[in-house]
Amino acid sequence: MKAFFTILSLTLTFSLFAQIDTGRVDTLICRNNTMKYLLKYPDKVDNNDLQPMLVFLHGAGERGDDLSIVNVHGPLMEENKHFVKDAYILTPQCPKGIYWDTEMLYLLISKILNSHNIDNSRVYLTGLSMGGWGTWRLSIEHPELFAAIAPVCPPVDDFIFANIEKIKDIPIWAFHGKKDSVVPVEITQNMIEALQKVGASPMVTIYPKTGHNAWSDTYSNPEFYSWLFSHIKQ
Repeated sequence: MKAFFTILSLTLTFSLFAQIDTGRVDTLICRNNTMKYLLKYPDKVDNNDLQPMLVFLHGAGERGDDLSIVNVHGPLMEENKHFVKDAYILTPQCPKGIYWDTEMLYLLISKILNSHNIDNSRVYLTGLSMGGWGTWRLSIEHPELFAAIAPVCPPVDDFIFANIEKIKDIPIWAFHGKKDSVVPVEITQNMIEALQKVGASPMVTIYPKTGHNAWSDTYSNPEFYSWLFSHIKQ
């Protein structure tokens, strides 16, 4: 079966790509907010076989109400799709003017897990820039969900630093550009040091000649996906 997309909104059903399933209308209400999302199915769907799911959180530039822009970067770019052909890919869209609402993300992920043939022990989380912040934050709030996480060039906040011990047992691979003028590389370096102090063993890649765009090299690297999908939550 060819790859297909189910495009779902929390209020509308969209038709944005050539190969899509009709999908369904759905609604999720949290503090009177709604969140649109795109769910890509594995190339081959076997109802008797549970599949992994990767949750991808975009950066600030892809916020809004146009779902066609949520994958201008990341694992569902045309040149990267073959890396994730055997997994569900959940790509929510953050509304304009705000950061990721992690309560809504949790409700959305829970909804998808309960309605699709997904292996709960193989759920992964990654995001770039603002989405990297969401990756840290959501994994700290719900460490029970994820088999591995990969924040890319993320800012952090006091809550993340104060609660870092909650993710010490999750496999982590962080990425940052050394010449990043938007989010200084020291932020990721400090996070890695803090994780090591609480007994974690995170991986980190610092691209020596890269600015804020640490995501292009990350999401085009086959070793990244091999590492990610190798982890199974116990």
